[in-house]
Amino acid sequence: MNDMAKNLILWLVIAAVLLTVFNNFSVENTPQTMNYSQFVQQVQNEQVKSVTIDGYTINGERTDGSQFQTIRPAADDPKLMDDLLAHDVTVVGKEPEQQSLWTRLLIASFPILLILAIFMFFMRQMQGGGSGKGGPMSFGKSKAKLLSQDQIKTTFADVAGCDEAKEEVEELVDFLRDPTKFQRLGGTIPRGVLMVGPPGTGKTLLAKSIAGEAKVPFFSISGSDFVEMFVGVGASRVRDMFEQAKKQAPCIIFIDEIDAVGRSRGAGMGGGNDEREQTLNQLLVEMDGFEANEGIIVIAATNRPDVLDPALLRPGRFDRQVTVPLPDIRGREHILNVHLRKVPLADDVKPSYIARGTPGFSGADLANLVNEAALFAARGNKRLVGMDELEMAKDKIMMGAERRSMVMTEKDKLNTAYHESGHAIIGLVMPEHDPVYKVTIIPRGRALGVTMFLPEEDRYSLSRQQIISQICSLFGGRIAEEMTLGPNGVTTGASNDIKRATELAHNMVAKWGLSEEMGPIMYDEDESHQFLGGPGQSGGKLKSGETVTKLDKEVRRVIDECYAQAKQILEDNRDKLDAMAEALVQYETIDADQLKDIMAGRTPRPPKDWDEGGPGSGAPVSEAPEQPASSADDGDDEESPSRRPSDPLGGPAGS
Repeated sequence: MNDMAKNLILWLVIAAVLLTVFNNFSVENTPQTMNYSQFVQQVQNEQVKSVTIDGYTINGERTDGSQFQTIRPAADDPKLMDDLLAHDVTVVGKEPEQQSLWTRLLIASFPILLILAIFMFFMRQMQGGGSGKGGPMSFGKSKAKLLSQDQIKTTFADVAGCDEAKEEVEELVDFLRDPTKFQRLGGTIPRGVLMVGPPGTGKTLLAKSIAGEAKVPFFSISGSDFVEMFVGVGASRVRDMFEQAKKQAPCIIFIDEIDAVGRSRGAGMGGGNDEREQTLNQLLVEMDGFEANEGIIVIAATNRPDVLDPALLRPGRFDRQVTVPLPDIRGREHILNVHLRKVPLADDVKPSYIARGTPGFSGADLANLVNEAALFAARGNKRLVGMDELEMAKDKIMMGAERRSMVMTEKDKLNTAYHESGHAIIGLVMPEHDPVYKVTIIPRGRALGVTMFLPEEDRYSLSRQQIISQICSLFGGRIAEEMTLGPNGVTTGASNDIKRATELAHNMVAKWGLSEEMGPIMYDEDESHQFLGGPGQSGGKLKSGETVTKLDKEVRRVIDECYAQAKQILEDNRDKLDAMAEALVQYETIDADQLKDIMAGRTPRPPKDWDEGGPGSGAPVSEAPEQPASSADDGDDEESPSRRPSDPLGGPAGS
């Protein structure tokens, strides 16, 4: 029964009830009432002309023309008729009133209808139809949300920073608009498109823009919505979702985080009746089984393509993989322009400067940056968002929020200044090191100070010299403390620096084959497939005790050489170390231009304003810096959480 029939029956029932109520409770002019004794007295006094007897009710007319009504008692009065006839009262009898057929039918069936209504109400609540939420009887139904073609307003114009990915999916739009264009040549559109990329790069937005451009219905669901504690529920939801999609074809099904249900099978976690595996099997059959799903395109998104089942990636299912990478400098500028349209901007805002200073940022990071800048402007009671607010927002995201309320003694502040100066000087002196962007001793996050480095060009791999330079700069803070406070005055602030330097040295020797002693051999097994039936399940490649000893000695040698080289650099530049620490105590934050002055032996200039020539960074401006900014911090014993994507060194890209 469709919704129109249900509504028609409901309105008919309401009309019947109202008609009955109006018939039974219609308002009429009621005559004057009197008791039965008065009525008998008036009859005997010949004041009554006529009466109409209707059961116990007696309606009459007096000789003066007035109307009256009385109720005779339940006790029999055999003399009443004699008195009425004796005093010439006209007696009229009234036929007992009978209810209509509809009224009697409604009254008789009302209890049954009430019970059925209550039963249907509770059934709808259990099935999730009443409140829009899933009930205990709806676990087999698909939880996919349907957006009609009129509800989707997103188009390719709203997607920026991934031009290559948009080109890959444009033919999907052409197929959905005009499938005969491909069918005439015997071509078939890919049944599945897998979007792969880091979090926040716009995979969901790109899928929605495909539906918006093609003007077709869009089903959206998450991979975790399929799996429940009941065995067989996920497979039932997959079947129901594809049945709904067939009714709306041509359409798009978007499955976000498909790795929640599409992980490799046979990993030893559960038997063949595992709920997740049954759901995956049903998804494989629906995408490419005996029944053809014409006009249904499945788009899935994940940032873990390495854990997906091979059967899911074969041709006929997810035929095409579209990589949605982190945007380059041009892409970041286009993304910023999209988000900056939503806020009132000052005249000094230059999106190109922001794009150059945010390498490694995703689209979500840039949207967050613009939002943080708007919040900074609102706190300052400003009507426009300026470059100062955008710069503060960028520093907050990259280095953490400022903790100006934290009380530091002059000794701690001076020690932090020397620590950060050690990082900065070695970063400026070592060859092939990223340029220093900013140095601050304002506590941010869990760090007491931060030294930020920004790459000056695209980088897809690292040379041995670049890794050595990074290890040296990481030890710069500890060495500066040792030079100023002595061996017994070194603090725990370099714990995170030591950890990252050790990881770099170990990876050089055991993974990247950059050690002459150990040779180009990989000693550490890849752990990306661990617990998934992959190479790492057996516990890693076995190494002999002699090999482990040689690895440890080689890592120690690399660290000792870098430590000695960094110490020599700081001893040769002791005057610059003192000058930089003094400048940090005075300004709290110094930029690349001030660092240039210090390294040249000049007094550092005051910081530049944005309207005087840009961000004040002395680092060469790159056309497309890609790698995340690296940093060294003076923090506590805990590692500060990374706020940017991972760098190619195997660890967090900053602190």
